[in-house]
Amino acid sequence: MSIFSKLFGKKKAEGGEESVRVGGMEDFMTLIRVYYQAVMASQLGISNINFLPDMAMFKRSLKIPTQNNKLGIAERSRCKKMLQDIYGINDIFFKEIDNSIKKNCKNVNDIKSYLFMFQGFSQDLMMVIGNLMQWKFRMPGVFKKMLRNMTEKAVHDMLTKTNWKDDSVHKTCHEIRQYQHVLGYSESWINEYVYNIVLLAKKEPKPKSE
Repeated sequence: MSIFSKLFGKKKAEGGEESVRVGGMEDFMTLIRVYYQAVMASQLGISNINFLPDMAMFKRSLKIPTQNNKLGIAERSRCKKMLQDIYGINDIFFKEIDNSIKKNCKNVNDIKSYLFMFQGFSQDLMMVIGNLMQWKFRMPGVFKKMLRNMTEKAVHDMLTKTNWKDDSVHKTCHEIRQYQHVLGYSESWINEYVYNIVLLAKKEPKPKSE
């Protein structure tokens, strides 16, 4: 964990206390980006490491040697292991990412539009989840099973429900389903992704001003 802390730990602010939260939401999202970029590198044969900034930082910080003279293979394996060890992510989660990238990224030119699409998908997911699960974010962390069940219900409603009182939620859910269709992610994948973000959001320290 010391390497992980060194890699993602926040620097000490001037005149303030050191803030290092290993395994928090920022770390999770960074590792997710690294995994995506590593898969893209290995599947598309990308040789310019600077084209994939998160993976480049990950590789250099952890001093990961290039495997078989091909970028992405060793980095993907290392990143996957860290996500599994720290967050308990299952293997199917990674297979769906691999298949989604294979389906949508036929060449290097597709990468930018794919990542932009995934960013929009993530933002819309969390906007609706925040709307549907406002009070549930205050649940004690010990009720993880209950929180997972509630997250799964919210995700299922998001993907199937047609009558929403809030027009903005209705519109965003429609856009989420379009993203889901193009990206090719299953409901169980979305559950895993959203649940981890919700769980980590509960653990994030609140600003001192609150």
